[in-house]
Amino acid sequence: MRQSKLFTKTRKEVSSEEVSLNAQLLLRGGFINKEMAGVYSFLPLGLRVLKKIENIVRKEMCEALGAQEVLMPAIHPLENYKTTGRDKIDVLFHTKLNGGGDLVLGQSHEEIVVPLFQRFVSSYKDLPHGIFQIQAKFRNEPRAKSGILRGREFLMKDLYSFHATEECFDSYYKKSQETYHSIYKKLGIGDCTYFTFASGGTFSKYSHEFQTVSPAGEDEIYLCGECNNAVNKEIIGEVDACPKCGRQKKDLQVKKAIEVGNIFPLGTKFSDAFGLTYKDEKGNDKPVIMGCYGIGISRVMGTVVEVFADKKGIVWPKNIAPYTVHLLSLSAEEETEKIYNSFLKAGVEVLFDDREKSPGEKFAESDLIGAFLRVIVSKKTLESDSVEIKRRNEEKTVLVKKSEIVKYVQEIME
Repeated sequence: MRQSKLFTKTRKEVSSEEVSLNAQLLLRGGFINKEMAGVYSFLPLGLRVLKKIENIVRKEMCEALGAQEVLMPAIHPLENYKTTGRDKIDVLFHTKLNGGGDLVLGQSHEEIVVPLFQRFVSSYKDLPHGIFQIQAKFRNEPRAKSGILRGREFLMKDLYSFHATEECFDSYYKKSQETYHSIYKKLGIGDCTYFTFASGGTFSKYSHEFQTVSPAGEDEIYLCGECNNAVNKEIIGEVDACPKCGRQKKDLQVKKAIEVGNIFPLGTKFSDAFGLTYKDEKGNDKPVIMGCYGIGISRVMGTVVEVFADKKGIVWPKNIAPYTVHLLSLSAEEETEKIYNSFLKAGVEVLFDDREKSPGEKFAESDLIGAFLRVIVSKKTLESDSVEIKRRNEEKTVLVKKSEIVKYVQEIME
């Protein structure tokens, strides 16, 4: 992609109302545009990041958990929420049909997925199953803040699992924990994201969250250095020690964190509400046991910015950077064009800064945008038939022979 062709531009400043770091940098870098409080457009650079996060999550859902992807509607009949007793949820957006009929915008999808699944299950032979989607969610937050960490419209992956027995559910639930750890590792935040015990509500003693340590976090967690798990501060009064290994509460570290995912048992609450049953081996009707598993796709994007940004701008991990390479030409247009075309031919994702800007401006914008690698072609480097390459998260630069640059980048990305 030629940067001169991007319809978006970087900005030096944003509104003083934007207090969160992720909002400031994503707006300045041209990744998002704020339409109103808690509602953002994702622009070409931002959408590329979102799609990469989506694809990592999607692959793990399908391959590791064997789940099947669907796309359910965002508009829901209010009657379904009355069936489950959730029609009074305070964050629901309400609307009406012109011809009559009360609707809400989906803040989650239990009220849709259970009646949907009910159409296709009748026997224990139809179970287990996992159904997931990646879709916008809507919550009428009283205080939309923290940029894309807490919005009124946001992108989320939600998975619902259906089981005949508790044993089957427990096995799937454990596998989902392993899968989530794999996802966060691939997203680049695995080393700072912790499996966290949280309040279980009406379904079980505990639900479980995945919390990424960051000063921007709204939650506080008690981190156990013994087993690398954590407990949400909201329930720490109920426990005297780490639920996983028993380490005493006084020995746990308090950290601010951002919730980037959660998993929790649903039991038969929604199955009972809609009469979702299956026939067991003896022909008896039994309620289907369910679980729910969420990952905030857009929230992960904001979290990565908060965790890795430096004073110069965004630092994207290699798997989700909008472009692998930011190619800068410093008075060496002809040779840079050749390198650009060689990257394209090899399938390397490259953003080519072909604009008539000063070196200082190009470097500053490159740091702000945060592509994983920066490749600089100049008359000075070409004297040794080389180009300069630098990882965004490192200060050192290396010289690589012009003829070897494509192979060099490909090896880094393996």
